Amino acid sequence: MKPTIILNSKQFELTIKRLCYQLIENHGDFSNAVIIGLQPRGVFLANRLKEELMNLANINAQVGALDITFFRDDFRRTAQPKIPSVTNLDFSIENKNVIIVDDVLFTGRTVRAGMEACLTYGRPTAFEFMAFIDRRFQRNMPIQPNYTGKTVDTIDQEYVKVQWRENEETDCVLLYNKNEEV
Repeated sequence: MKPTIILNSKQFELTIKRLCYQLIENHGDFSNAVIIGLQPRGVFLANRLKEELMNLANINAQVGALDITFFRDDFRRTAQPKIPSVTNLDFSIENKNVIIVDDVLFTGRTVRAGMEACLTYGRPTAFEFMAFIDRRFQRNMPIQPNYTGKTVDTIDQEYVKVQWRENEETDCVLLYNKNEEV
């Protein structure tokens, strides 16, 4: 069975633009805000936001990449050791509004780990969270996004995959059945 297309490339592009306009409304010129993408796939969203903010309003937002491997609550629960990704925060988050971004919000555990990991780099004024796709009925943590690209109601047997042109050659969001090959 073929996956269901949730967002095609045009809808994907419009969603990124809409999210950027929301960020501009709330953070102006980004002089007191930074964007941090959670490794691995939130970094694609963070970089795309940076690119689009520059195109729309000539805003050069500070964007970083954060690895949360050692902050996950399931870190020691897997048979295979987790391989960490690169953290790249070449700016201070002290007294800044930190916007954590990720591609899919599912249980909320990744975002919790992301906030904890950020605190090792300083004390922000506030945290906000952006999810490109929000699977709203699957939460284990009381976490809700401040910015949402699209809300998708799924069941346990379904899987949402965000494809980024930087990684999979095309922008789209697909809904798979877990029993199918992704």
